[in-house]
Amino acid sequence: MNDSNKEEYGMVSHNSANNHAGACQHASKELAIPRVMGSDLSVISRLIIQVTPPVVIVALIAMVLKNPEGVADVIFDLRTYVTGGFTWLFILYSVFAVAVCGWLVFSKVGKQVRLGGPAAKPEYSNFAWYSMLFACGQGVGLIFWSVAEPIMLRDDSPVVQAVEGDVAAGGIVWTYFHWGFTAWAMYCVVAVCLAYSHHNLGKTLTFREATVDMLPPWAQGPVGVGVELLAIMATVFGLSTSFAFAAMQFTSGLGSFTSIDGGASIWFLVILALGLAAAISAFFGISKGMKLISEANSILSILLVVAAFVFGPTLFILSNITQTFGSYFDHFISMSFWTDAPSSAEPLSSWQQSWNGWWTVFIWCWVIAFSPFVAGFIARISRGRTLREFVVGVTVIPSLIVMIWIGVLGSAAIYYDDKTGRGISAAIGENVSGGLFVMLESIPLVGSLLLVVATVLVATYYVTSLDAGTYALAEFVSAPKRSGAWFRVALVLSIGAVATVLLTIGGSDVVDTVQTGTIIGAFPFSIVILIMIANMIKRLLGRDRSVKELEKVVNNPDPKVALETDSNGDLRAVTSAEPVTNA
Repeated sequence: MNDSNKEEYGMVSHNSANNHAGACQHASKELAIPRVMGSDLSVISRLIIQVTPPVVIVALIAMVLKNPEGVADVIFDLRTYVTGGFTWLFILYSVFAVAVCGWLVFSKVGKQVRLGGPAAKPEYSNFAWYSMLFACGQGVGLIFWSVAEPIMLRDDSPVVQAVEGDVAAGGIVWTYFHWGFTAWAMYCVVAVCLAYSHHNLGKTLTFREATVDMLPPWAQGPVGVGVELLAIMATVFGLSTSFAFAAMQFTSGLGSFTSIDGGASIWFLVILALGLAAAISAFFGISKGMKLISEANSILSILLVVAAFVFGPTLFILSNITQTFGSYFDHFISMSFWTDAPSSAEPLSSWQQSWNGWWTVFIWCWVIAFSPFVAGFIARISRGRTLREFVVGVTVIPSLIVMIWIGVLGSAAIYYDDKTGRGISAAIGENVSGGLFVMLESIPLVGSLLLVVATVLVATYYVTSLDAGTYALAEFVSAPKRSGAWFRVALVLSIGAVATVLLTIGGSDVVDTVQTGTIIGAFPFSIVILIMIANMIKRLLGRDRSVKELEKVVNNPDPKVALETDSNGDLRAVTSAEPVTNA
């Protein structure tokens, strides 16, 4: 990296006693914090990271469009292989994520370590923070699965069904489990690895720099590039396929209160509109763009849930939430470890033979595949909070919100499903996204208004997800340089273009194939995350005086404060009247 770039981005190094960790800037100019400690990628490595993903993405999309059935068959076989042979791995991975979060909350480390150093203050209010992390983590998916999953599992809920007399409640309990604490713990444990690496150690906000410390020096370069390529492609494919499905879901919502029918032309217009909204939000930045839309999401979501509770079957909802909350806590450990062991006695001929293949393993793979951009964005907006505050804020609070959301909408869905002779079940059988709108239409007095609110939420939640993904993707591609507003806009438009090609040329089957392929990619990526978690634990347990000094300097905006190695090999802060320069 040349000296001018080091000056611009605050790149510093601390490799020996003669190397000062300062930035080549005038004393009157504050450094951007956190300072980036270390060295940039080589020219070849950076070129690989920037060029390989678009080439691979274009090639894979062309392959899917040229031979959709053949690719679908290969992905089907891979999904069967992953489900049949590694259900135990995904189950243990989710339990491990919960255990690590528990350690961070109850250990001294969780109380002592503050993201951004001991003097750091939160950049966003709690309401804005919760709104943004919820919007990027689950928003649009939860809108539909909060109704669809309780209905689809009302007659098929293992573990819970074996104990409870109320079979229908089992579907809600499993929905709590799949969208609640464990899923958020899986996001959180990745986010905290990135956040501590970036805000406290001055690493770039990338998977490679949060991971490679565990590896021998000779392997760090190539493995780091490989890890970053996985993160970039998972983000692009995940956002593109979600974009395509969001367009279909938004069109379905429009059709519930207008005469608009879905089709390629309508989908294209929806993608264009949502893409432009996301591009504008990305251009104006987190504080002016995503923060405002996320807070609007939260207000509309509260309106939707409160209206469904007040005007829907209030007494039934209250009773069912009370019962299902208790059942969830009662069965949490059993659900967490449930692998459906008898299904592994013989090799699976199809993943469809496994309940976990349809549900838990599929959803955990979904969470892992979406972790790069969700965790990257959560890490970015969480400076100023202790690790304990961070973990509680990212797991407990969103989980309670999710459970209340599912408890209200899912209970109302079961109530109206019974009242209409399984009418909502039939609607979901035809179109998963249609169940929500059929349920809302059944609510007296305000049903029509709630159809509009839910449709708007589909759009705004996806805009915030795309916005969050764009920020994370820009960091992966350009770090340690800071991406500009127009670069983020270009990323949004590129993702929109991929979604358009998949949906308008290939159709929903092609989108489903690519999305399933992306989720299967969670298998190798889970290994990367486990290494990253081990590296974070090693960093926290090895946090001595020199590391604490490093954390202070990384987050000190004064360009005269630097870091040097003393005679004992420890890092210490130094102050100079002159601008500090790299040796």
